[in-house]
Amino acid sequence: MTRDTKHTAPVISWWAGGLGIGLILIVAVALIEPIGVSTQYVVAVGVLLHQLIPPVAAQSPYLVDSAEGWTALTYEFMFVMGIPLGAFFAAAATGRLTCRLIPFEWGVRFGPLPGRRLVWSFIGGFVLLFGARFGGGCTSGHMISGVSQLAISSLIFSTALFLSAIATARLLYGDGNRE
Repeated sequence: MTRDTKHTAPVISWWAGGLGIGLILIVAVALIEPIGVSTQYVVAVGVLLHQLIPPVAAQSPYLVDSAEGWTALTYEFMFVMGIPLGAFFAAAATGRLTCRLIPFEWGVRFGPLPGRRLVWSFIGGFVLLFGARFGGGCTSGHMISGVSQLAISSLIFSTALFLSAIATARLLYGDGNRE
C-alpha cells in the first residue's frame, strides 16, 4: 500500500483555515446564533418521527424542544446540509475528489477490507453522536462556538477531546513510523 502524497498536502495553510472558520463564526453569531451541528440529528429524527408517528413524537419532551415547529427548514439544518455539500465541491474544485473506502493509515494497520472499515466507522459515528448529545454539544458547538466565548465547559471538553484523540490515535496507529 502506498501513500498518495498529492492528496495529503494541505490546500490552504492552517492559519488561513482557522481565520476562515473564525470569520464564519463572527458572521453566524452576528446574524443568527453560534455554530452547532449535533442537535440537528435530533431535529431530523423528531421531524421524521412526527411525520410517521405524530403521537409518539409529541410524547417526547426532548424531541418537542429540539424540533421546534417540526420542520427541518431552519438555518441550522441548512448549515448541516451544507457541510457535506461544501466538502464535496471543495474536493472536486481542488482535484482531490476520490472514491476510496480505505484510508492509507487504516489499510496499513487493519487491512484493506471495506466492510470492517464501514462497520467501525458506523460504530464510531454512533458513539460520537451519542456522546455529543449526552454532553450537550459537539466539537463544532463546544470547540468553535464555546471556546470562542471562553465557556469553561467547552474548554474542559476541548482539552478532553484532544487528549483522548491523541491517546486513541497512538493506540490504533502506534508512533506513525510505518511505511
